[in-house]
Amino acid sequence: MESDIQDEDQSGTRTLEAFADTFVPGEKRAPDDIAIAGAAPGPGAVAAGALELLHTPATGVSEGLGDLARALNGHAQTYAAEHDLAVDPSIPAFVALSFADRTAVVSGLMAPEHPEKDIWILAALFCFMAFDTAAHMHTVDALAAGHPGLTAMGFAPPDADGLWRFPDFTYGRPLASLHPDTTPAGDPG
Repeated sequence: MESDIQDEDQSGTRTLEAFADTFVPGEKRAPDDIAIAGAAPGPGAVAAGALELLHTPATGVSEGLGDLARALNGHAQTYAAEHDLAVDPSIPAFVALSFADRTAVVSGLMAPEHPEKDIWILAALFCFMAFDTAAHMHTVDALAAGHPGLTAMGFAPPDADGLWRFPDFTYGRPLASLHPDTTPAGDPG
């Protein structure tokens, strides 16, 4: 019984990794990596922490991730049957698909007329958020760890004290004069 639970957990993890990799693809972690398709160079959503963010209770989806993975594999099995694709039965159906076929499955799930589109779009948004914002980590910690998304975007590191200060004005000039009671830390008086 315990090995069945572990197998289902591993299957769910691989499925969710493949789902995240479909939106922000990255390179394989190892030559035998089946969840990451290797459709793009460099790290993608999985390396950026998409699964960690999905598992965060504040997302509101963490409790249903097992059901989400099972549903995604069900949709992948249907897609494979409709397109006469042979999938390896020893791995989750969505993971067994090529990157192009994975993309086709999730495109269909997010189509305006699909009845489940809201949950699939929500899950996809968290995958993007993990890469674009490191929402599951404190920004200072994410930058110190070399978070791939923040690094790729050239996110500015904080000052030595962990705070961000920007001595150069965005428009090349101050937008307003400082209030005379503003403290040296920038707080209103």
